[in-house]
Amino acid sequence: MWGIMSEPISPERKGLFYFGTVLMVLGFLSFLSTFVTFAMHFGDFSNFAGQAKSDMFRAFGGMILIVIGGALRGVGARGLAGSGVVLDPERARQDLKPYSRMAGGMVKDALDAADIKPGRQAERVVMIKCACGKLNEDGSKFCQECGKPL
Repeated sequence: MWGIMSEPISPERKGLFYFGTVLMVLGFLSFLSTFVTFAMHFGDFSNFAGQAKSDMFRAFGGMILIVIGGALRGVGARGLAGSGVVLDPERARQDLKPYSRMAGGMVKDALDAADIKPGRQAERVVMIKCACGKLNEDGSKFCQECGKPL
């Protein structure tokens, strides 16, 4: 790699991220369970009022868990300042430092794959234009397109 040391993310932030993920999954499962219950009891209206309240509670509870889990997950991933909960630019820069360094490493990998060295000067290329409009390399005696002498 480029010599970039990755900044460690605190165990508390990792725990918050994973806890938020678990809440989102539980919320999603709770929300989906209302549809499963509805499909299993389709056409059975013997206990409609009680079942509807239970299903509605699970659906809204699941949506609330998804939203809370997403918020906790964002704070865990980006930190309090990095996610905008605390308005402190310097602290936000520190919270987002692992991701900034990672992005720099990904740019370096892309430059290496394209065989581009940072800071290397581009060499100057002189081209000669033929009457037909084709650009030919300097030193060519004939046009590469029409074959006329240059």
